[in-house]
Amino acid sequence: MSGGVDSAVAAARAVDAGHDVVGVHLALSRMPGTLRTGSRGCCTIEDSMDAQRAANLIGIPYYVWDFSERFKADVVDDFIAEYSAGRTPNPCMRCNERIKFSALLEKAVSLGFDAVVTGHYASITTDAAGNRELHRAAAWAKDQSYVLGVLTTEQLAYAMFPLGATPSKAEVRAEAAARGFSVASKPDSHDICFIPDGDTRGWLAERVGAETGDILDRTGAKLGEHEGAHAYTVGQRRGLQIGTPAADGKPRFVLEVRPKDNTVVVGPKEALDIAEIAGSRFTWAGLPPLNSHMPFECEVQIRAHADPVPATAVVSTDAAGAEELVVTPHVPLNGVAPGQTAVVYVGTRVLGQCTIDRTVSAVPVEPLLAEARA
Repeated sequence: MSGGVDSAVAAARAVDAGHDVVGVHLALSRMPGTLRTGSRGCCTIEDSMDAQRAANLIGIPYYVWDFSERFKADVVDDFIAEYSAGRTPNPCMRCNERIKFSALLEKAVSLGFDAVVTGHYASITTDAAGNRELHRAAAWAKDQSYVLGVLTTEQLAYAMFPLGATPSKAEVRAEAAARGFSVASKPDSHDICFIPDGDTRGWLAERVGAETGDILDRTGAKLGEHEGAHAYTVGQRRGLQIGTPAADGKPRFVLEVRPKDNTVVVGPKEALDIAEIAGSRFTWAGLPPLNSHMPFECEVQIRAHADPVPATAVVSTDAAGAEELVVTPHVPLNGVAPGQTAVVYVGTRVLGQCTIDRTVSAVPVEPLLAEARA
């Protein structure tokens, strides 16, 4: 129970369904803030108190479990390491993968619980053979199946999402108000929970430092300097401080971050178009395709609020001999960065996911190099 309206209603519905329910709030910081600032941040002392008030109204036991050390190691430190490596991580994916449905689930099962219930908007169905499948929520506008794409077959067996069939968030808030929950009108949390002020650039600078480096174009020509590669993400336009305009007068965007030599590569917007993505860290949410080593049709989603794009996927072997999930969108994706998560769907079903290791641009650089040599 996070202290928000969704988890409070999910707990109440679990009780209504006849389950023996215990409310658990996760303490993810050793120094939590006392108060939230609007919709920024979460896991504050205020949130814990909101969760306890909801549990009291429902009439269930309530506990706070300390997962702060595990959260720091598996989510916060991972976030820093990924940015230091020039990748763009999604900490919400890591939290679901390593905390809520790993550390928390392991403890719950060891204590004899049958399932972990959360307020995520997603659905679990069972096919004719009894196999569980993860699907989008009925309310696509609130669908959160993307951030649950990291769940494995084993984890799905212990997961419950009572809000999955709810038509809208407004209905959940109305139900919370009818039940007397004080969180009925509480704003949804946004931004990264451990960076509540939203200043990711400043937060990273304090932890990994900032060293001046070169800003290059796709031919390798120096255009300017930056004050720390970690502050840039693929697709970024603002804050490049190049000084001299491009020859065609069009804006330039970050195409690549290279932490090893502390350089940032920029170029035209069309160079952000990606024709292929691949990742070796892939999992299946339920049964995998009958033959994943043969190309199959699917849809791919690369951000929590992005539209799914028709694609072809296949499991193949990379140059080092390791298996990777390769996804080829029918229409190029825009602004994809290594470290992001690609979730693969077949209809409404979440088939699986991969953390993107590499991308292939739809706009080759060779013509630019030839032009530069001429």
